[in-house]
Amino acid sequence: MSSVSGNSVIDGLSWQKESTPISDKPKDSTLKQEDFFKLLTQQLAYQDPFKPVENDQMIAQMSSFTTADGINNLNKQFENMNALMSSSQALQASSLVGQSVLVQSSVGYQGAGEGFRSMVNLPSNTTNMVVRIENSAGQVVRTYNLGEQQAGNVEINWDGKDADGNPLPAGNYKIAAHAQQNGKNEQLASAVYARVDSVTLGTSADTMALNLQGLGAVRLSDVIEVSNG
Repeated sequence: MSSVSGNSVIDGLSWQKESTPISDKPKDSTLKQEDFFKLLTQQLAYQDPFKPVENDQMIAQMSSFTTADGINNLNKQFENMNALMSSSQALQASSLVGQSVLVQSSVGYQGAGEGFRSMVNLPSNTTNMVVRIENSAGQVVRTYNLGEQQAGNVEINWDGKDADGNPLPAGNYKIAAHAQQNGKNEQLASAVYARVDSVTLGTSADTMALNLQGLGAVRLSDVIEVSNG
């Protein structure tokens, strides 16, 4: 504690309080390898000479730290790997812009008179398969009587025209496919090809989205097939 006595000699010998600058830099609270060895050194220095630390206890402490340090390094490697995979997926997704992808849907988009391709899944053989194309009002604009078909994926290539050959306006059209299965008229699942207009990037395949023409966004992981056509 400083004081002023009026005597320059005494004042020169008096204790001067120094201010300690406060750093704005946050302290790292993570224990590092050198911190462990400091603690280990202190433990050895202050241990009871009549009750020294047993070798197995020392080895157990070192093993625990080594394991914890290894897990920490492994987590960092996983983070780097995840970032690399995300970058790779983003590059892969961006390369799909302008291409056609096959996605599970009963609705497809067609430009004026362009039509679209679709796939209808047939679980078993049938003798009477019918596919109808409906507009947004639910009106049937085209019917395909495919008759006998083998089990598997049946491709439907609609040209965007009605039964009279007239081009239909651009928009979304529904695929309604039915077939005789085990004596019953069953509705069939379908998938459509759609053009990728853009990509919304995310941190993984589940959050990365492809924006399809007329159909909106779908997850990259939901893409069944990629086509140049």
